[in-house]
Amino acid sequence: MIDKILRLGKEAAIYGLSSIVGRFLNFLLVPFYTNILLPSEYGVIANLYAYIAFAAVLFGYGMDAAYMRFVASLEIGDKRQNFSVPFISVATTSLLFSLLLHWNAAFLAGVMGIPPEHSALVRFAAWVLFFDAVALVPYAYLRMENKAGTFASIRIVNIVLTIVLNIVFLLAFELRAEGILLANVIASALTLIIQLRWIIPNFTVAFSSRLYKELLRFALPYVPAGLASIAMQVIDRPILKMLTNDATVGVYQANYRMGVFMMLVVGMFDYAWRPFFLKHADKPDAKPLFSKVFTLFSVVAMTLLVLLTLFIDDLIRIRIGSVYFIHPDYWNGALIIPVILLAYVFNGAYVNFLVGIYLEKKTSILPIVFGLGALVNVIANILLIPELGIMGAAYATLLSYVVLAVGIYIPSQRFYRIDYEWETIVRLIAVTTLIISVFKLLSLEPASIEGILWKAGLAVAFIILVLFARVVNPDEFRKTQNAVERLSGPSAQK
Repeated sequence: MIDKILRLGKEAAIYGLSSIVGRFLNFLLVPFYTNILLPSEYGVIANLYAYIAFAAVLFGYGMDAAYMRFVASLEIGDKRQNFSVPFISVATTSLLFSLLLHWNAAFLAGVMGIPPEHSALVRFAAWVLFFDAVALVPYAYLRMENKAGTFASIRIVNIVLTIVLNIVFLLAFELRAEGILLANVIASALTLIIQLRWIIPNFTVAFSSRLYKELLRFALPYVPAGLASIAMQVIDRPILKMLTNDATVGVYQANYRMGVFMMLVVGMFDYAWRPFFLKHADKPDAKPLFSKVFTLFSVVAMTLLVLLTLFIDDLIRIRIGSVYFIHPDYWNGALIIPVILLAYVFNGAYVNFLVGIYLEKKTSILPIVFGLGALVNVIANILLIPELGIMGAAYATLLSYVVLAVGIYIPSQRFYRIDYEWETIVRLIAVTTLIISVFKLLSLEPASIEGILWKAGLAVAFIILVLFARVVNPDEFRKTQNAVERLSGPSAQK
């Protein structure tokens, strides 16, 4: 069991590398854009990419998830059919959607509030959506084949190409806003060409109507679920702006982004977790294995939550010369960061609890759960922001992710019951709550030597208490060490 968990962790780390590198490189584009583009141009780009995020859900309509589910079991057709049917479907519908967007670019630009002189941006966006959608099933293929390194390499190549082309088009050709989208189109197209290496050998024209119907039945619920998921992530900003002002939204947004540390952990786990549980679900030790994975995920997530809660005020005050990690004007919003981090912990719990929904193909539940989460988010924002300001928005986000985790846990357990180690999880939560409560009571001065020493002591105390409470069994350390040695040996290549 430990061997399998370590393999899951190894693949999650590789997937995480592409996310970490990607987010860092994209972060470097922000100062570049702000020094090249006018604020109005940058605003148009930001607005358009928000629409692209919603449109991407429609373009993919859950076919990558459906492919992973059905290729894992091969209950209908062979591996090539299970690859080709969803690939052909997405390629065909995406081509149709992109042509419609291209031909109606001027009209759509007006609807989205994009100035007429920038209507070409919508045409470029149409083809970004096309190439990215067609790449979804090939990316899913790499995940199912445990080609985490290849997956991460292609993602990083795509990001580097995008950045290089951005610099060339904006500086050398002075294309401004159009250059950003054109760079994205070319990078996405070249990425798809790279993927032909795996597309061609797995492609067949032997189309199975029965398989296609089952794929659609599994995939289509991802559309409303995906739209609701995006709404959960962004709806608090317009509500906050409506109830407060732009400056408050800016403070909230800057500190909300610090949740990226937990988001990366959840994201890299998610990439590895879905192929992992699909491949091991029919094994005799599957349920105990999945239970142990959730426990270990919880330990990692709670440890990160404690460490960031303790040291986040020191991190945002790091100063190099006259430049701060986060400008002092935003420091008063740091109190929301632990709440956002905890919200992402519940998002990770949701990812863990998906097993039963996936295996039993009950994806029709997803729109209901995500819709409920989005509804709770909106209502909580409206009720809490007038009383609590940005903390109200943060609590609304947390509540929506709690609803998401609980909402998926209940039906998933009914379809595929897993006896999670709840006694251990409760002890972990108790230790986490104790350490964070003591930290809050101490009211330590940020970025002071005394404060950092106290926080370091609390971090050590957390680790000791986790061991003392037997959240992590010392025997498992020895098993893990032996498993690492086996994975490092010749058998690791098998």
